[in-house]
Amino acid sequence: MPTVAQSTETDWVSRFADDVIAESERRAPGKPVVVASGLSPSGPIHLGNLREVMTPHLVADEIRRRGYEVRHLISWDDYDRFRKVPAGVPGTDASWAEHIGKPLTSVPAPEGSPHPNWAEHFKAAMTASLAELGVEYDGISQTEQYTSGAYREQILHAMKHRARIDAILDRYRTKDKASGDQASADRAGGGKAKGPGTGTAKGVGTAQGAARQKKTDEAELEAAEGSGAAGEDDGSGGSAGYFPYKPYCGGCGKDLTTVTAYDDETTEMSYTCTSCGFGETVRLSEFNRGKLVWKVDWPMRWAYEGVIFEPSGVDHSSPGSSFVVGGQIVREVFDGVQPIGPMYAFVGISGMAKMSSSKGGVPTPADALKIMEAPLLRWLYARRRPNQSFKIAFDQEIQRLYDEWDALARKVADGSVLPADAAAYTRATSTAAGPLPATPRPLPYRTLASVVDITAGAEEQTLRILSELEPESPLASLDEARPRLDRAENWITTQVPAEGRTIVRAEPDRELLGSLDEEGRESLRLLLKDLDGHWSLDGLTTLVYGVPKMMAGLAADAKPTPELKAAQRSFFVLLYRLLVGRDTGPRLPTLLLAVGADRVRRLLGA
Repeated sequence: MPTVAQSTETDWVSRFADDVIAESERRAPGKPVVVASGLSPSGPIHLGNLREVMTPHLVADEIRRRGYEVRHLISWDDYDRFRKVPAGVPGTDASWAEHIGKPLTSVPAPEGSPHPNWAEHFKAAMTASLAELGVEYDGISQTEQYTSGAYREQILHAMKHRARIDAILDRYRTKDKASGDQASADRAGGGKAKGPGTGTAKGVGTAQGAARQKKTDEAELEAAEGSGAAGEDDGSGGSAGYFPYKPYCGGCGKDLTTVTAYDDETTEMSYTCTSCGFGETVRLSEFNRGKLVWKVDWPMRWAYEGVIFEPSGVDHSSPGSSFVVGGQIVREVFDGVQPIGPMYAFVGISGMAKMSSSKGGVPTPADALKIMEAPLLRWLYARRRPNQSFKIAFDQEIQRLYDEWDALARKVADGSVLPADAAAYTRATSTAAGPLPATPRPLPYRTLASVVDITAGAEEQTLRILSELEPESPLASLDEARPRLDRAENWITTQVPAEGRTIVRAEPDRELLGSLDEEGRESLRLLLKDLDGHWSLDGLTTLVYGVPKMMAGLAADAKPTPELKAAQRSFFVLLYRLLVGRDTGPRLPTLLLAVGADRVRRLLGA
């Protein structure tokens, strides 16, 4: 198999790895290379958020392959405020709204969850998915960091230099009040899972295009809100001045607080709560129930952890965004350096217009891994540069996607693959730690889906059909076709609507058989006459395409003409109507194998 190193010139991951290694050796020679991601478990962590993890993972993995020590940090922003009750989360109702403003780790988990709080409930699904995807990382709970006092020195430093922070932020407040960018930046860039998971629409210059763009902007903002601490203020607006720290109330536990006074010498801080009216004075040098506002928190962590590489969503290209402002704050306040960080584009879902955690029904990595193998999902993120958007298929497109994946595997095997494609394939199927689990006999996904559709998952019948696909090398056990077989079955049962499922007729359609003309009857006779001699996937493919050729007096290798194609379509429709009572269905060779020779003969009037 081609190695990743062979494709250095054309592979985006290798190019970033070169830059990160050089930057790490410049900043911190001899120390582990630090890359970072951030995820907020405020609701389902969707496939758009996964790009926040996969981009640095792929770069970190390439650096490990080269023999360097790497730390991939994933900050779980579980100390963010609970902003809203996401729609469509089982086990929740409107009563969860009473917890808005509390840290995510202080919000009860959905009813019936085995996890101790809201954050742990949503972290668990993502943690399991990352393990299946082969992502190696060091997880950091921001609740633990803040409540343990790990950031105390950084918090006191930020409070001491609050005027400088305020001045940096003020450079953008004036611009954004005029342009409206600040509102968008605060909403879209407020969260640590820094990239929304939706597609973009173009249409500038027309009313229709403007409306479409407005809907897209709203979808992107909603997606960003659903994935982080969006909507956090930047600490401004208090009558006592600017403070970059937000305490959680000692009375109600919410962050609806206002700092009213702070003494740099004693670190005494006074605050009041607008929710419950509680107020107190504490020593910030001993107080651990609060956090820095987002636009200060993120650059603080860059300096604290020594982050060299961290991507962010395209929303951070706007003036006043967290990444832009953070670059100045980390340098001017925390004496640090902003990470190398590509802006990554949106991830969409084939057949779905929007991806928004706040509206519910958002596909997560766990959802994707139910219908596709981990290497395929990794490949989708590896083969596109971070600034290229792409879609993940949950509809019929998944069959074409698997065809493309299998074709790539064949090119890798025979050495005809292009270097960049070879690199993406290697990164998809393995990590520096070794290969990911693979299906021993990767039969075509569309074939597996058709078979489990027709058999309703009956294992004995499924094995019979699959063992007849390649008679010269029959499948001995369904385990040889797993886990791909299981993924195809999950796709059929969870993503294909009932009206799209295939139900083979129980009895012959006597009325249709009786109405056939001589040509129709002859075509069926030719098919049944040669059925046994062609009983394999390739053989039946040749047969069903060959019958119309024989009817037209053409050779078996005759090139298709418009007339021949029309005759083949008519023949296929006849077979579908007689077998499943519809004009279309699974590929006919697969359908015939699944139905079985004896039943085919009976349904076709033999």
